[in-house]
Amino acid sequence: MFKFTSSPPVRHKVAIKLTGAQAKEIKQRMLNWAKQFSILVFLDSNYYPSNYDGYECLLATGSVDLISGNENDPLSLLQKRHNTKPDWLFGHICYDYKNILEPQLTSSHTFSTGFPLLNFFVPQTVCHLNREQTILTIESFDDPNVVYKQINEIDLEFVEKLIPKLRFNYMIGKDEYLDTISKLRRHIADGDCYEINFCNKGYCDHADINPLQVFNALNALSPSPFAAYYRLNDKYMMCASPERYIRKEGNKILSQPMKGTARRDKDYVKDVQIKEALRNDIKERAENVMIVDLVRNDLARCCEPGSVKADELFSIYTFPQVHQMVSSVSGTMRAGLPVTDAIRYSFPMGSMTGAPKYKVMQLIDKYEKAGRELYSGTIGYINPDGDFDFNVVIRSLFYNVSTKYLSYQTGGAITYDSNPELEWEEMRLKAWAMERIFE
Repeated sequence: MFKFTSSPPVRHKVAIKLTGAQAKEIKQRMLNWAKQFSILVFLDSNYYPSNYDGYECLLATGSVDLISGNENDPLSLLQKRHNTKPDWLFGHICYDYKNILEPQLTSSHTFSTGFPLLNFFVPQTVCHLNREQTILTIESFDDPNVVYKQINEIDLEFVEKLIPKLRFNYMIGKDEYLDTISKLRRHIADGDCYEINFCNKGYCDHADINPLQVFNALNALSPSPFAAYYRLNDKYMMCASPERYIRKEGNKILSQPMKGTARRDKDYVKDVQIKEALRNDIKERAENVMIVDLVRNDLARCCEPGSVKADELFSIYTFPQVHQMVSSVSGTMRAGLPVTDAIRYSFPMGSMTGAPKYKVMQLIDKYEKAGRELYSGTIGYINPDGDFDFNVVIRSLFYNVSTKYLSYQTGGAITYDSNPELEWEEMRLKAWAMERIFE
């Protein structure tokens, strides 16, 4: 659906200076206030330092305009909405939007969560907290002072039922998973591809959960710089993503592919050793650099010739559960192009596909047992100036409150040097970070 409002209301704006005590509580107050809305996006940086300007958190609630669809090209409608009436836009793109970008591709698996391929909304209210956590800015078609009064007065003292103990089933068992890794290695040996991201799905039927409670638990156990809580009517996503997909600020485009994972250890000395082993691991560096090259090629399609470069290679970022190898690729977007072209030419992100991208997306559909849907897609925002920031939807739980279906997906990059047993262990390490909430 795409509708224009003939006489758009005026968005009012207020900036509130927070005390230390207010800043400490403001995120949870915002979330508790927002749960009344049938559509909302909460993006949380979890106090991670950043080399780029941005927000500590953003909250978008309510919808005055909607761009949503599974057919044709809703990304073009998104661009049209931005061109016609620039405003905040929050929403998601599912992995399977690839079939619109590449019409010869298909998705042969059933979808279970119900998220449309693309959905963006113009929010009634946007709240954003600055990096220093000193200023909360509220932009709303309602009175922003009233909104702040409601947020500030929200009751934090409420008792939730215990998170239920749940047991997850797996679409692919261990023996079949190991066998599939061997088959993918043969594809690589035959020259069909160089690297492929292969994923498995965990799911639970008849799960009765409180999505906000589960997000709070996930965000407490695995605080990540691109965390997100998303409600779209009866569909929810609880996301603890450590990875940025793509960011635009002015004419600067940035992507930060993440490839290479190692577990954490409680012993400091062992943890440092694991981190250094990851930094020097030839296989992990090979995985990472192949995706860096793919991202460079993707960005070159919308950037000035010669401007695309790798600003950062093989850096190790540490998170509560894992160490990750991250690289940064940037470029200067060509003048006059639609702002969404950076997404159009780089989606799905290379870290969740492999190389060459078109071929591995065919192999992913052949060997995986479930549609990815919003997993390995993206969620984020476009601001009125046309700048944006989007994450990679990984380390995420998906829940449909109508069907009581709860699921997640995890996986890893497969190269010829991959050890099937170690790939299984990496996939399970990522899954455990979510399953443990329900143990």
